Amino acid sequence: MKMHMKNDNSRTPFRKMLVPIIHGCESSAALTAAQAIAGGRYVLLIGLAGVADGESLSTAAMPAQQLREKLRFLANEMGAQARTRVRVSNRLWDELINVINEERPDLLILEWPCHFDALGTDPAIVLSQTPCDIAVVRGPISSKPSQVLVPIRGGPYAELALRLSLAINSQCQSELTALHLTTEEMIPQQDAPFRGLAHVLTNLPEINRLEIRTKDPAEIILAESHRYDLVVLGVSAQSPQMQAGLGGVVQRLLHDSPAGVIAVKTERPIPAEFPNETVGQSAISVLVDRWFAENTFFADEFQDLEMLYELKRRQKLKISLALPALNEEVTIGNVIQVIKSSLMDEVPLLDEMVVMDSDSTDSTRQIAQDLGIPVYIHHQVLPQYGSRHGKGEALWKSLYVTSGDILLWVDTDIENIHPRFVYGLLGALLIDPHTQFVKGFYRRPIKVGEKIQAGGGGRVTELTARPLLNLFYPELSGIVQPLSGEYGGRRSALEQLPFFSGYGVEIGLVIDIFEHFGLEAIAQVDLLERIHHNQPLEALSKMSFSIIQAIFRKLEKRFERNLLEEVNKTMKLIRYKPGRFFLDVEEIAERERPPMVALPEYRERQAQ
Repeated sequence: MKMHMKNDNSRTPFRKMLVPIIHGCESSAALTAAQAIAGGRYVLLIGLAGVADGESLSTAAMPAQQLREKLRFLANEMGAQARTRVRVSNRLWDELINVINEERPDLLILEWPCHFDALGTDPAIVLSQTPCDIAVVRGPISSKPSQVLVPIRGGPYAELALRLSLAINSQCQSELTALHLTTEEMIPQQDAPFRGLAHVLTNLPEINRLEIRTKDPAEIILAESHRYDLVVLGVSAQSPQMQAGLGGVVQRLLHDSPAGVIAVKTERPIPAEFPNETVGQSAISVLVDRWFAENTFFADEFQDLEMLYELKRRQKLKISLALPALNEEVTIGNVIQVIKSSLMDEVPLLDEMVVMDSDSTDSTRQIAQDLGIPVYIHHQVLPQYGSRHGKGEALWKSLYVTSGDILLWVDTDIENIHPRFVYGLLGALLIDPHTQFVKGFYRRPIKVGEKIQAGGGGRVTELTARPLLNLFYPELSGIVQPLSGEYGGRRSALEQLPFFSGYGVEIGLVIDIFEHFGLEAIAQVDLLERIHHNQPLEALSKMSFSIIQAIFRKLEKRFERNLLEEVNKTMKLIRYKPGRFFLDVEEIAERERPPMVALPEYRERQAQ
């Protein structure tokens, strides 16, 4: 079981669920559903009392008093919030719309059919006019449903149905089953909306898969619902030219299902291209948002070093830190001293620290050696395999010279070094044995003239890496800084992966970890702020060129075809000299090293 240390606020997408308590109307199923989705403390209760047209609103004074008592009782019993003001109106639906606009809830929960009868409006009007996501609930609803059926065709509301089901799974540990219905007559284009969701479902192993061919979807769902406590599905989508409604399938379930029913609809309008719209891209957000909430940590969560040491001791782990360096004499001494003092001398979290030097021409190596840290010139490690320039080459060879079960990397140009750059990464790996890889992220100030821009750094990340990940690997779009130099993982995973030799190493490792171990194997940690020397624009252009190559190489493996020719490894650079400018050509080729475990020298060294 995953051990979480984050605030529970980060785990649910529904932080404010509005449940109207209407005088003379039963709301127990709506209240129970809200508790099952995210717990009572995320529920907001508001009281509504209706008065018939032509009657004075003053006649609702007694019902309003009764409602206030009921609200206080429910709020105390559920641990929910309640607004003390009861709304009295001749037009309750219009009043509810006003409340929604004031409160801006994530989800409105209405009970079928009593809330609709009390509001005095047609379901089609409710579904078409509600300015927030809506869930229509019909009991019986259990506060902890054990079996939940999620019929998914792939329409525009399937994402919300899936998101809500996952919230119930997280809150109640329910078993989820996604039901995909097809017909023998269905052509591939008609099933296109489901394809994007199918890709998402493969990355959600906690959801069982069920596929049935039928001519009558409602009949199958009704038959299957006997085996479940709850059915969650989207209402039927209709084109913008048609009036919205619940749809035939949902209507039958609301009337005849032996299980409880939650039918959902988003506030987003139906796309103009309906019904050919595919929800694959929007459904990816279900997967990414969930990963982001559950796998994003904060360095301060792990500042109890004794606790981390106890976790390390119990798991019998050895931990290594490798510091890549090239001409970092200004900062490397402080980096080593801060980390060594706190994480080796005071609390022995680190068992090993090495410097991987890329043949520095300043006093970088001497400073590290004087501080008692082993230094390896990466060009001299495994010389039988040749020597390449680049940070990735140093990181790859650090696997060979270190021995820890966990290997972390921290850059040596950090001016505001702090132990959190190490213990933040380490904490995410120690608290969850399923996590294979962790990335750091931070704010990166950039100096422009004499001014510091707080968030101006990370230009290659925002202009190259993240757009390409969103385009080709949308599951990784929640990683804040895929190119950060502070990251690490378990040796058992890292040794199985190829390493790009240059700037493409970070993006390559992120993609490979995802493809080998899945999104859940990745975590990220907020390390607050990182101050370092910012590179000139030409260097950033070269870095971008390398990263684009790396992503395309990964795409070549995925699609088993060449996308780049050898000529694509050269880049034309614009050079400026007094009175003129011209083009220059530089080779910037991203080449991969094989997985370290493939080297017999490595296997022999690890066996010792």
